Amino acid sequence: MNLKHTLIALAIALPFGVQAQDMQFFRPNNQLGINRFETVKVDTVPFTGLKVKIGGGFTLAYQTLKAFNTATPVTKTIGTATGNINAITPLYNGFNLPMANLIFDVQLADGVRLNMTSYLSTRHHEDSWVKGGYLQIDKVGFLHSELADRLMKNVTVIIGQSDVDYGDQHFRRSDGGNTIYNAFVENYVMDEFATEIGMHVYYKCPKTGLFAMGGITDGELNAVTIAPTKIDAKTGQPNKFPPAYLGKLGFDKQLSTDFRLRISGSFYTVASANSNTLFGGDRAGSNYFNVMSNPTTAAGSTLTQAVDYNAFSGRFNPGFSQENHAYMGNLFLKYKGLEFFGTAETAKGRTITETSNRGARQYAGELIYRFPQGTENFWVGYRYNTVSATIAGNTKDVTIDRSAGTAGWFLTRNIMMKAEYVNQQYKNYDATNILNGGKFSGLVIQAAISF
Repeated sequence: MNLKHTLIALAIALPFGVQAQDMQFFRPNNQLGINRFETVKVDTVPFTGLKVKIGGGFTLAYQTLKAFNTATPVTKTIGTATGNINAITPLYNGFNLPMANLIFDVQLADGVRLNMTSYLSTRHHEDSWVKGGYLQIDKVGFLHSELADRLMKNVTVIIGQSDVDYGDQHFRRSDGGNTIYNAFVENYVMDEFATEIGMHVYYKCPKTGLFAMGGITDGELNAVTIAPTKIDAKTGQPNKFPPAYLGKLGFDKQLSTDFRLRISGSFYTVASANSNTLFGGDRAGSNYFNVMSNPTTAAGSTLTQAVDYNAFSGRFNPGFSQENHAYMGNLFLKYKGLEFFGTAETAKGRTITETSNRGARQYAGELIYRFPQGTENFWVGYRYNTVSATIAGNTKDVTIDRSAGTAGWFLTRNIMMKAEYVNQQYKNYDATNILNGGKFSGLVIQAAISF
């Protein structure tokens, strides 16, 4: 969808959006949505007819990052450009490309809601792109079945092109212009996020705090209907596109007025794919612009300079495009204004040209203190994130370490400002790799509006 079509849709929906403030089983697009994960099975909003809520997110950032490396110079010609492909692009303090999202939520029936989100402008896709759309069903009154009504008191079904609910970190990440849920500027080094066509089925028991999810997707960001022609190096047979399966088990309960505990374990597995992008499905791009980039590669790219060619700068993608088996455990603790969120993740997979799986491991922990009590409009926090992985062609397993400190302020529930100081280091990359001895650090200031 281009900008013209988006504006037409906005103009058509605008008369309805004025009255559409409250959605059923909904995560608010503002400060109230922080530390929300799956939507809860609490029916507090009466259905009064069709409603359309127009929401959005806008983010603007200023960065002072500097990057370095110790890689051996290698001269190559890429496209029409010739130069040292291991030289680091010099960085200058300045503003990053502003990013914006447009969000439509439509209450179609009692307990039935449609969501459609578009990226109006992001680093990776500077034009308007539809992120996805899905139907969330919490009630099935249209079936006129008493048994089905009782079952749905604890069940939620999501059908369509939606976020893959693998792990809990994706509920806390920045997503294009929508950065208000994230206390930090960037996401994890190994950013597990993608949208895929499929279905998630949740069972939630508010009394016990137990929940479970099972899902099936097509395993692709871009759906495929063309018969495969590539040969899988591992099997020697034409590639196949079986579905991907995922699941989650957890416990989430407010144990006292002051203390909440959430713990979950999840998995995602696909045996073969046209191009699986669980670790590279973000169509927005990194919030650290141009770090560890190369001017020759950028100039020789068919894309426009380093903003596009290296849209995920500062992140690590293990490249499990053919086979991917990933597992994550998360722990969330909140006592009054102090919260801890931890992640332990292991994954293995390969590309179609590889005959055996490689591995990747990620650990992260963040400690955040929000104050004052009651409003929690301010916060300070620290995150440590490390990734170790085997990559094709490198002598040793590589490691990437990131430390980030943050402070922020909610001027209102919809307006946020935050500042982050980051330090990231790359270890064990071969001398001929641009990331050899690589590191970057500096300050990023970000302002966000979400509604």
